[in-house]
Amino acid sequence: MGSRGSIPRTCRSQDRRPPLVRPKLGGRCQCRTVGSLLMSTTLAAAEDRSDHAGRSSVRTLLRLWPYVRPVRVRLFTAALVAVVASCTGLVIPLVLKWLVDGPVADRDTRGIWLGALYLLLLGFAEALLFGLRRWLVARPLSRVEADMRADLYRHLQRLPVAFHDRWASGQLLSRGTTDLMLLRMFLAFPLTFLLVNGVTILVGVIIMLVQDWTLGLVILGPAIPVVIMCALFERRYAEVARRAQDQVGDLTTVVEESVLGIRIVKGFGRHRSQARAFRELTRTLRGTELAKARLLAAIWAVIVTLPELAIGAALVLGTIQVADGDLSAGTLVAFLSTALALRWPVDSIGFLLAMSQEAATATERYFEVMDAEPESADAVAAPAAPAGADGLRFHDVRFRYPDAPSDAPPVLDRVDLHIRPGETMALVGATGTGKTTLTALIPRLHEVTSGRITLDGADITAMPRQALRELVAVAFEEPTLFSATVGENVLMGADDSAGEQELDRALAVAQADFAHALPQGTATQVGEQGLSLSGGQRQRLALARAVVGRPRFLVLDDPLSALDVHTEAAVEAALRRVLAETTALVVAHRPSTVLLADRVALLSGGRIAAVGTHQELLRTNAEYAHLMSGADRAEEAEEAEKAEEAEELEADR
Repeated sequence: MGSRGSIPRTCRSQDRRPPLVRPKLGGRCQCRTVGSLLMSTTLAAAEDRSDHAGRSSVRTLLRLWPYVRPVRVRLFTAALVAVVASCTGLVIPLVLKWLVDGPVADRDTRGIWLGALYLLLLGFAEALLFGLRRWLVARPLSRVEADMRADLYRHLQRLPVAFHDRWASGQLLSRGTTDLMLLRMFLAFPLTFLLVNGVTILVGVIIMLVQDWTLGLVILGPAIPVVIMCALFERRYAEVARRAQDQVGDLTTVVEESVLGIRIVKGFGRHRSQARAFRELTRTLRGTELAKARLLAAIWAVIVTLPELAIGAALVLGTIQVADGDLSAGTLVAFLSTALALRWPVDSIGFLLAMSQEAATATERYFEVMDAEPESADAVAAPAAPAGADGLRFHDVRFRYPDAPSDAPPVLDRVDLHIRPGETMALVGATGTGKTTLTALIPRLHEVTSGRITLDGADITAMPRQALRELVAVAFEEPTLFSATVGENVLMGADDSAGEQELDRALAVAQADFAHALPQGTATQVGEQGLSLSGGQRQRLALARAVVGRPRFLVLDDPLSALDVHTEAAVEAALRRVLAETTALVVAHRPSTVLLADRVALLSGGRIAAVGTHQELLRTNAEYAHLMSGADRAEEAEEAEKAEEAEELEADR
């Protein structure tokens, strides 16, 4: 079975990607400065502001319905219980009216105690109903969040490598954590209470108008300015909330890169610049959060102040009416109690709208990822060629990165290459000529722009990806290891039936027997990205992962670059036996690696410039001879440097 790795995001000259691409630290170049990071945030916010006018928050939130549908009964029940609980609270002023105009006015002690009992029972009923609502929503909303997170993870696995090259990992991480937490909070509280408070306000206003319509109109006076302010607040808060969530994603990315690239940060003494970058982003995020706070303060000032003024005016007017005998004291008490009971539903409008807008932008961000097109379908319209022992063929293959400008030259242009069954072909070329890109086309990590690639006569686009990647194993120049045991990392390249025998064989081929000497042997956890191991050890484990499944086709991208001369020679000796049993394409920079191959293909300017044996190309192709002579000198310098280091160590002893 093939390796489950992905193309390393290195800064290659042929990789024409949009400016938002951010290769990670940790052995990779950092192609994006803090300034460009802030600029991208600003541009994203500007784009969001420009298209927000045509976006409906309600329509955005309705996209959550497929996830809410399975738990709709409990949510609707919880909303109904909350409405009943809230309306139960509005019965209390009516009891007070009866109590003041009846038992209190008549000095009926028994009636007063009965009224107190009614009020106590209503309070208990309201509390129990709200507790029931909380119990009803807790479990189903946890399920909704879990389902959304699982769908996001599955979708990320199905998205093409080009998508992951464009997106910063921190942005994806914040969508799967912070944004989903906001959505769960919205479904648990604001969604229900926007309905509950709306019904409560409506019922309360009707009760007040029935009590005394003139006082009711006084209370309704602030309604129009409050509605206008809420509409303005909703639009402006949505812009700021989206900007804050994007900035959280950028901040998460910087923290992740600084942790994963701690060796580079420390090795180059860049901790101060990284700290400045972090401070710059936190300062920007703080400013955005303060802008949110100012908007909330403004809307809250309006929502709290105007109704309070209205209640004060109603109190003065009602007192005059009671003094004149036009209104009973009980009616005034009931009216004011109802108005005070509506303070919470009215005051909560501001933060409920704020939480709803944050949920809408979180939904938008979530579906930005979910709407991305996954890898194309496994089959094509044209029938596949009949399978046969034909090896690996490239038929007039062209490739251009999907985000490259239309007038940009292709990375690969009309590549024709045939690797015969059982043959090992070395792929040689200058840096930036597209060697790694070409190897990524075989397991369909990228799709060819035009042309075909066939394995034993079968077009790879006509194969299910799972079947294709079981035929083709890949080892990349920059090995990726997971936070798992050594054995689990290696056996990723085999099917589930593989065991200790296959693992030991693969480790032996890759000269990775050091794994047995680790504290827990092959059960030793290698840590995040395998950084507890040396570069050569990680590369050997990645090579073992590629060969453990005995693949029919093997693609190796300069798999020995991190090895010393003696280990390289031992790996090559063992690798020759593996290559004799498979059809292989090996990206090579060293003459020693080239000598593993039966033939050599020279990639130049995105095309195959020459094919032949190593000796033939040395004699007939000046570019190849120049590349190999440079490689020879580099190897000699490397050997001399290692010998010098060994002498220094001996002298120190």
